[in-house]
Amino acid sequence: AEAGPTEILVIADATADADLVAADLVSQAEHDELAAAVLVTDSVALADAVDAALAVRVPATPHAERVAVSLAAEQSATILVADMDQAIAVSDAYAPEHLEIMTADDDAVVARIRNAGAIFVGPASPVSLGDYAAGSNHVLPTGGQAARVSGLGAATFLRPQQVVRYDMEGLRGVADAVVALAESEDLPAHAEAIRARL
Repeated sequence: AEAGPTEILVIADATADADLVAADLVSQAEHDELAAAVLVTDSVALADAVDAALAVRVPATPHAERVAVSLAAEQSATILVADMDQAIAVSDAYAPEHLEIMTADDDAVVARIRNAGAIFVGPASPVSLGDYAAGSNHVLPTGGQAARVSGLGAATFLRPQQVVRYDMEGLRGVADAVVALAESEDLPAHAEAIRARL
């Protein structure tokens, strides 16, 4: 599938640095008016502090106009949740291209994430690092596709083949199970191909 507009989702709690969260939301919004910048937090105080930091950062950034459009558009939001369990559920449902985690226990959160293109853990790991230096691939699934596919990697260009080789001892060890399954599916010739070897 074609890559859509870029996305960032930040899971942050009351321990996060609101200015760093704001900086990272702005950095993704800088890409495109359609870019999505989403904050998921269980802290009203952090959400308010991020809004205050954005009020300073957005007008000061060179691409302020498109950043402002992106952040005000329907694809960008601050989502208040009750706790980190809900934050993780929201993130996994969204399946972001880029996920940042800035919480009191980043390792516990990242261990439970199932759907994200690339995950950036802790306050010293902004998405910009992945864009230019960290070595994570920059070709990542957007539009919720991270729930089904991973980012581009060497395996994308490989076509593995599966080779099966049993000896007679190994075949005897599984013969009964294969025969039973073949007969249960009413495929007696499958079973006979096993029996013929025994």
